[in-house]
Amino acid sequence: MTDAIIQTITPTTHDLGDFKVRRTLPNRGRTMVGPFIFVDQFGPAQFDLGGGMDVRPHPHINLSTVTYLFEGAIDHRDSLGTVATIRPGAVNLMTAGRGIVHSERSPDAERARRDGSAMGRISGMQTWLALPDGQEEIAPAFQNVSAEDLPIVEGEGVRARVIMGSLWGAIAPTTQHGATIYADILLDAGASVAIAADADERAIVVALGAASLDGEPLERHALYVLAPGRAMTLKASSDARVMLLGGEDFKTPRHVWWNFVSSSRERIEQAKDDWRAGRFAVVPGDSEEYIPLPEGAPKTVSYP
Repeated sequence: MTDAIIQTITPTTHDLGDFKVRRTLPNRGRTMVGPFIFVDQFGPAQFDLGGGMDVRPHPHINLSTVTYLFEGAIDHRDSLGTVATIRPGAVNLMTAGRGIVHSERSPDAERARRDGSAMGRISGMQTWLALPDGQEEIAPAFQNVSAEDLPIVEGEGVRARVIMGSLWGAIAPTTQHGATIYADILLDAGASVAIAADADERAIVVALGAASLDGEPLERHALYVLAPGRAMTLKASSDARVMLLGGEDFKTPRHVWWNFVSSSRERIEQAKDDWRAGRFAVVPGDSEEYIPLPEGAPKTVSYP
């Protein structure tokens, strides 16, 4: 392992039938990279005619979810009354704060596609950001930033979209509750880009293609935690897509159980009771069904 990499996390793959989800965070060996406490890559998948994603209403507390697509579309609805369709290159930022409920489903138009185009496919990233100390119980909120409003930084054979934070002199308009960096980097075969050292914690995931870091080949879908305070070079050996993420180092540990994140175990227990008792708000237009609280340990990694 090169000195540029201090930890490698191999994903756990969950087969959801229509598509697979590869999860690298949280992990027994590491809970967070900057504010990122949950990192999933889903797809690529082609749905059958009439099929699609159907994530029923479920709750969150003390975190923000960040949804970013490579292909396809997702209808988002939440208990604030938000209705938003996300498409590739845009970002949905849903801040749970003291509590929110949402659902994610494929739009009806996508289910009717018969031509096998990208619109009948799904592929992308969903990450969770822990909210900083003193902000965990802020009011819930939702923000959609279009692909046209996210800055693009281009170089020779490189095109990077800044999803959150400030990178390569560009600043994304996406809300930050704590210092965050997040970027989608597309590289042509043989192209390279410098990864600056100006974040407390950083990691990269090769989502598609093949790449190396300071000459060290990287495994696709694995999460590589980068050495702090060190600049390095990412190079593609084929056309590649690489996600860069990180930000401020959290000094207070976070606990994770199912869809709940908090610095307080007691707060998570309260959220369990609230969901079980029906005290969370419902999702207008999608209130007929929901995901029940798991019995026993949830499938997500949990701490404690």
